[in-house]
Amino acid sequence: MTLKLHDTLARKKRDFEPADPERVTLYVCGPTVYNNAHIGNARPPVVFDTLFRLLRRIYGADHVVYARNITDVDDKIIAASEKTGKSCAEIAEIYTDIYRRDMRALNVIDPTMEPTATGHMPEMIGMIRQLKKSGFAYESKKHVLFDINKYEAYGKLSRRDRDAMVAGARVEVAPYKRDPADFVLWKPAKEGEPSWSSQWGDGRPGWHLECSAMIEANLGETIDIHGGGADLVFPHHENELAQSACAHGGSPLARYWMHNGFLNIESEKMSKSLGNVMLVSDLLDEWPGEVMRWALLSAHYRQPLDWTRDLLEQSRSSVDRAYQALRKLEGVEPAAGVTAEGVTAALEDDLNTPKAFAEVARLINAANKARIDADKAEAKARLIDAGDQLGVLQSAPEDWFKGADDAGEGLSAEEIETQIEARKQARANRDFAEADRIRDALADQGVVLEDGADGTIWRREA
Repeated sequence: MTLKLHDTLARKKRDFEPADPERVTLYVCGPTVYNNAHIGNARPPVVFDTLFRLLRRIYGADHVVYARNITDVDDKIIAASEKTGKSCAEIAEIYTDIYRRDMRALNVIDPTMEPTATGHMPEMIGMIRQLKKSGFAYESKKHVLFDINKYEAYGKLSRRDRDAMVAGARVEVAPYKRDPADFVLWKPAKEGEPSWSSQWGDGRPGWHLECSAMIEANLGETIDIHGGGADLVFPHHENELAQSACAHGGSPLARYWMHNGFLNIESEKMSKSLGNVMLVSDLLDEWPGEVMRWALLSAHYRQPLDWTRDLLEQSRSSVDRAYQALRKLEGVEPAAGVTAEGVTAALEDDLNTPKAFAEVARLINAANKARIDADKAEAKARLIDAGDQLGVLQSAPEDWFKGADDAGEGLSAEEIETQIEARKQARANRDFAEADRIRDALADQGVVLEDGADGTIWRREA
């Protein structure tokens, strides 16, 4: 099957054709490192990690270059520096390390590269110089701004009308602008803030510029895929698209634009004012990373995702069930060359993870029903491969359940298995009252039994 991806610019799914199959390029907007990442921040890296895995599978691991940037100078970082007394560099280093730790806990593979804003100041200054030389930028009150009226295609990504552009998020109306929608390429330094020297005075680039400069420096003028959250379509990606095209003689910044949907908390927008901001690090204290990853991928990436406790409990149940199937196949050698083709096909259809997880459920059932050695070997190979594609089932089954035991979640796996065997014997003796008592006792301790033709499997309720 041909990989199909939904292109935000085209407003439709398109067959994916990289410019060079020997060097497929992917860039995703990364974190601004001033605080711990919240669960909404985790959706893009998990979504695009799944795409990264798929691209590596199709084109080969050595032929995919994935860049995820780090914004390490920003107003929020400066505010955190002033509040804590730590330097901006210290703040950035602390929260970069935390971000990497949290993403790895969600089984997010490290990208090929993580370019930083402070590491690309000469490139950003050079791009501003080129835009000004070409007539797309102007100076005003120590600022350099992009003139959106010089670029006729401005607005084609977000398709907003002018009023909506001006009213949009993070569009600053300022007296030094010719047009309210013009955006800053260079801003003058304030006392005590980090700054760099330029022909326009000491200062630093605007936020929108950094990704364009990093992409050009590390991946080339035009990349295959540019990704990020839906909140970045306007103004961030709209501005990136415009300034890159104007700096490069009209060459497009990206051949495909991809954006994941918003994440809500219990059907409400996550915000500090509502007090419902959930940090990844806090959630990891309660939930395994694979459960959180499963939950993040449970809805199609372009759709909104409602983050609820029920979702996490359902995800925990699904992950447990998959590990239980693998545990039953302990000692079975996976069949060579056997893959989860159904999962691959689902992901090749614009990362259709709900369909992929439905296929995983089918593979679990097949694994539980397998009786002969050849069927068991194939079932195990497909289930392992499905996990590799989705970034789950990365632990040994016994380690998974031992982790639950060590976390103090009630009965150990061995104790549960002993009770299940006792229940099985009671049923064989037609002592159904005792069998029911054991089931109820386990349920009281958060262990749910599921009887099937192939025996009894169990899962923990979160």
